[in-house]
Amino acid sequence: QVQLVESGGGLVQAGGSLRLSCAASGRTLSTSFMGWFRQAPGKEREFVAAIGWSLGWTYYGDSAKGRFTISRDNGKNTVYLQMNSLRPEDTAVYYCAAGPTPDRTGDRYDYWGQGTQVTVSS
Repeated sequence: QVQLVESGGGLVQAGGSLRLSCAASGRTLSTSFMGWFRQAPGKEREFVAAIGWSLGWTYYGDSAKGRFTISRDNGKNTVYLQMNSLRPEDTAVYYCAAGPTPDRTGDRYDYWGQGTQVTVSS
């Protein structure tokens, strides 16, 4: 089993920044990739970004390109999502996920965190 705990969400004004963290524990060797997803009320889950643990390969969803940066600290088993130039439409619950392969749907991720709320005011 792998446990994922997100932190760093909160309320921020448009144009501001937040850094989300996702700490992984347990059988983390089975999780080659980590991803961030978000879900706003009444909307489908949306892929934000993904990263590979070993080589640091990264991949971004369209809404994140140019504004968000995903990174990892292998020693701390922690993945980060730096979010800059935040917009009201970025308001959502942000989830991190872990699994052996990355994908944009989230269906191939085996483990999920509880989510952290990000609210961007206009």
